[in-house]
Amino acid sequence: MKQKSQTLHLGDCLIVLKTLETGSVDLFYIDPPFFTQKIHALTTRDGSTRYSFKDLWSSTEGYGDFLIDRLYECRRCLKSTGSIFFHCDVNAAHIARLVLDQIFGSHNFQSEVIWSFRRWSNSKKGLLPSHQTILFYSQSEAFKFNSMTTSYSESTNIDQILQKRVRDERGKAIYARDDAGEPLTNGGKKGVPLGDVWEIPYLNPKARERVGYPTQKPVLLMERIIKLCTDPGDLVVDPFCGSGTTLVAAHLLGRRAIGIDSSQDAIDLAQQRLANPIKTESRLLERGRESYVRTDLELLECLKGLAYHPVHRNKGIDAILEEEWSGMPVCIRIQRPDETIEDAAMALYDAAERKGGAKLILVVIEPRWGLLGKQNLPVTVTLVHSTYAAIRKSLRESHAIGFPQDQRVAVSA
Repeated sequence: MKQKSQTLHLGDCLIVLKTLETGSVDLFYIDPPFFTQKIHALTTRDGSTRYSFKDLWSSTEGYGDFLIDRLYECRRCLKSTGSIFFHCDVNAAHIARLVLDQIFGSHNFQSEVIWSFRRWSNSKKGLLPSHQTILFYSQSEAFKFNSMTTSYSESTNIDQILQKRVRDERGKAIYARDDAGEPLTNGGKKGVPLGDVWEIPYLNPKARERVGYPTQKPVLLMERIIKLCTDPGDLVVDPFCGSGTTLVAAHLLGRRAIGIDSSQDAIDLAQQRLANPIKTESRLLERGRESYVRTDLELLECLKGLAYHPVHRNKGIDAILEEEWSGMPVCIRIQRPDETIEDAAMALYDAAERKGGAKLILVVIEPRWGLLGKQNLPVTVTLVHSTYAAIRKSLRESHAIGFPQDQRVAVSA
């Protein structure tokens, strides 16, 4: 079956895969049910459509047989230079590894990629799951691979980057030097080879790319996989394509793609996405995690002795205390040297407004008022001196402290 661009097929992938030519596929991305023993469902943001699929199995053996039948077909269709990336999590990683070793051979196992992300959840007792696993196997030793690099670690010193390293007679890595004892340069620097832990953000609820399909993956994740093991014009196949993220990524990168799914709703959604492909860019990947860190964290020194969490992606709130107040979170802002009390209080108030209620504390560094004075302050903001004792006391009282009587601000409970 020759494919010119992106095509979608409705049905069991086992049946559809049998129609593909032997040795015709450059890359398989497999994102099957994860053996969660749940029914996964999600509704679109506007509430107009509900997508769901069953991930229920009678036994581990039944799930394994389901994978074996389909992966044998994938191996048949894969070129000698091709690869397969199998996406799973803790529920089935052990099963998938055994099955893939059996079908592709343990000698063709290339990497266990850890997709690391941060998601909030309070429902689980124990450690919060914050990664999934992608098992990378090749068809043979001749598999196609396009090297990728990343930036140097923040802890890497300049000597390691610029100077050439060699092994001495004991096999120890040392810096190379010429006959005069001068260090030798290591030539052009492309960065660090891509590792097997990928920190790619999970799609946030407001991302334009998000379509409301359960288990939807980011286009950025799929682009990385496709870039690693294919070239423009190559054929990518996703036998469990869901909302079509693999096909969208392949389209954006100039690859051909085939998507298969047993759900008509999923096929329809994938077609819609291909008609209007959207990719959400990640500031985290573009600028690094440090781009979110505020440059004025030294201001938080006045909170020493308190258990708190810094807030980075907000212009009005500097920290949230671990301790609550009357069932509400405690949000803190530290006055800047160039701010009046009114300006700082309004910045804090605006940041917390319509967020469900919070105790707002403004730590005053310099009691400098603006033209309107205390008359312009929100009544929900408490003013305190920049001391541990003052903040602790404010959590026990219902009025502002630390100022003369005429500068106190009432606090609504």
